[in-house]
Amino acid sequence: MLRFVAARATTTVWLLLSAITLLSWALAPGHGTAPVSASTPITVLVIVLSAVKGRLIVRYFMEARTAPRWLGLATDAWLIVLWGAVLGIYLW
Repeated sequence: MLRFVAARATTTVWLLLSAITLLSWALAPGHGTAPVSASTPITVLVIVLSAVKGRLIVRYFMEARTAPRWLGLATDAWLIVLWGAVLGIYLW
């Protein structure tokens, strides 16, 4: 039974990751024939969505959710620093 629950959670997360990918693609302004210009709010939203995707991938596909608590906290801290730096560099 536990194996079924874990497989179901992994499938649900995979579907969520796919939905976030499609949402990020849909937010991109380059789908029409009009000239494309950068949009700070859209870019920030896509960066935040990427951070969420990164955490889901680390938790569910790199097995950090079953790892010791310190490792989960370390990976969360690493993701915060990484995506904070990406966002900071973009906004600077």
